[in-house]
Amino acid sequence: MATLPSSVTSYDPRLVRAAMAMNENRLHEAEPLLRGLLKENPFDVRAIRLFAELAGRIGRYQDAENLLRRAIELAPDFTPARANLALVLYRTNRTAEALAELEQVNAEDPENLGNANLQAAAFGRIGEFDEALALYARVLKDAPNQPKVWMSYGHLLKTVGRLEEGIAAYRHALAIQPGLGEVWWSLANLKTVRFSDDDMALMRAALASDRITPEDRWHLDFALGKAHEDRREAEAAFAHYAAGNALRRKRLPYKAADTTAAVDAAIAAATPELFARHAGAGCPAPDPIFVLGMPRAGSTLVEQILSSHSRVEGTSELPDIGMLVRTVTDYPAALAGLDPGGLRDLGEQYLERTRVQRHTERPLFIDKLPNNWLYVPFIRLILPNAKIIDARRHPLSCCFSNFKQHFARGQGFSYALEDMGAYYRDYVRLMAHLDRVLPGAVHRVIYERMVDDTEAEVRALLDFCGLPFEPACLVFYETERAVRTPSSEQVRQPIFREGTEGWKAFEPWLDPLKAALGNVLESYPAAPSGW
Repeated sequence: MATLPSSVTSYDPRLVRAAMAMNENRLHEAEPLLRGLLKENPFDVRAIRLFAELAGRIGRYQDAENLLRRAIELAPDFTPARANLALVLYRTNRTAEALAELEQVNAEDPENLGNANLQAAAFGRIGEFDEALALYARVLKDAPNQPKVWMSYGHLLKTVGRLEEGIAAYRHALAIQPGLGEVWWSLANLKTVRFSDDDMALMRAALASDRITPEDRWHLDFALGKAHEDRREAEAAFAHYAAGNALRRKRLPYKAADTTAAVDAAIAAATPELFARHAGAGCPAPDPIFVLGMPRAGSTLVEQILSSHSRVEGTSELPDIGMLVRTVTDYPAALAGLDPGGLRDLGEQYLERTRVQRHTERPLFIDKLPNNWLYVPFIRLILPNAKIIDARRHPLSCCFSNFKQHFARGQGFSYALEDMGAYYRDYVRLMAHLDRVLPGAVHRVIYERMVDDTEAEVRALLDFCGLPFEPACLVFYETERAVRTPSSEQVRQPIFREGTEGWKAFEPWLDPLKAALGNVLESYPAAPSGW
C-alpha cells in the first residue's frame, strides 16, 4: 500500500474531540471543529471523511459523496473513506456502484467484517441472495455475538423462504440482546409467529427499561400490539399500536397537506392535452409492469400471481421512478415542456437503472413500489407501453393494516389515523382523475374481488398484461421466489378471507380514520361521484 499523506497519519486534538462528539451524537459541536480544521488544512482527509459522515447523518448524501470522493482523490489508498463512500451509495440506492467500491475495499481490507456485512446487504438488495447468504454466514462465523447481523441474516433467510432458519436467526439475536426491539417486531411481522407468555414478559420487561432507545421502544410496541391482537385482546393491542405510532410520528416530518398539494399539482398537469401532445414519445419498451397503490392493499399478492407466469420476473419495490422524477426541475408542471427525446431518455434511464434487478431472461418484470401511484402521469409519458396495475383494498381494512405495520423506511403517512385517511383519499382522487383522462390505462385489482373469485380476477389481470393464462398463476403460493415485503409469508399460502375482516375488532377506535376518509369510505370500491 502506498504511504498515506501526513494528514492521514497524524491527529489534531480537535479531530479527536470532533470524533468523540460524533460518537455521542453531538453534531452541533463537531461541525465547527471540522470546519476550523478544514479551513486551516483543506487536504486533511481524515477531517474530510468525518465531515462527510456528519453530512450523511443529517441526510445530505450528495455533500457526503462529494467530500468522500475528494478524500479518495487526495489519498487513493484511504480505504475507510472508500468504505464510507460505498455506504453512501448503498443508502442512496446506487447499489451496483456501492458493490464496485466494496470490491476494492475488501481487496484492501479483507478482514473487516463491517465491510463484508455491508456487501452482504448490498447483494441482498439487488437479489443476489446466494452471495449475500454466504457473506452473512462468513461474518457470523468470525463474529458470532453480533445481534444486528443475526437479525439481518434472519431478514434474508425469510426473504428466500427459509422461514424456520430465519426464525432461529432472530431468536439467536434475542438470546444475545433480549431488548432489541426490531428483532421482536421482525418475528411479529412474519405474521405466522405466535408469542408465548414468556416472550411477552421479555418484551414488557424491555419496554419498562429506561435504557432502551426510542427505536427499540416503538418496535416493541408494534410487536406487543401484534401479540395481543393474536390473542383477540383488541383494546390492549390498539393501545400498543397507538403508542408505537405516536412515538414514530414524532420522529417523522410528514405533513398530509404536502401530499394533497402534490396531488393537486399532478391533477393540474395531467390533462388530456398533455398526453395527446406527447403521444408516440417516450421509450417504447413494454418490459415494466408497475403494481402500485396503498401499501398493504394486495400488491405483493398481485406480484406473486404475475411472477408465477413464465414470461414475468418479480423484482422488488424499486426506488428508481421517484429518483428520476427528482431530476425533473419543477415537476410536475415541467412535464408539458419536455421534448420527445427527453421523455425517451428518461424511460431508457429507468430500464438501465433497474437492469441490475433482473436475473432471468423473462421479457417482463415487475416494479411494485406502492408509492409510485403519485407518478403515474410520469410513468405513462416516459414508458407508454408499460402496464400499470392499481391494487386497492377496503379503506378501513387497508388503512388499519398500515397503522399496525411498522415500515422499515418511508410511509410517513401511516403513523396517524388522520394522516392515513387523508393519504388514501388523495390516492383515490388522483387515480379517479387518471381514469378520466387516460381511460383504460390503469387496471384496478380490488382485493375483496380477488378473494371472492380468484380465477376470474387472475384471468382479467393476465389479459390486461397481454399474457396467456397459465395455471401456475392460480397456485401462486407454490411459486418459489424471494419476496422482500411484509406479506412474504402470506403470499406463500392460498388466499384467505381473514385478511379482509381483521379491522372490525378495532372499529371503536377508528372514528378519526373514518372522518378523514369521508365519502371515499361510502363509495368504495368506486371513487365518489363527481370526482
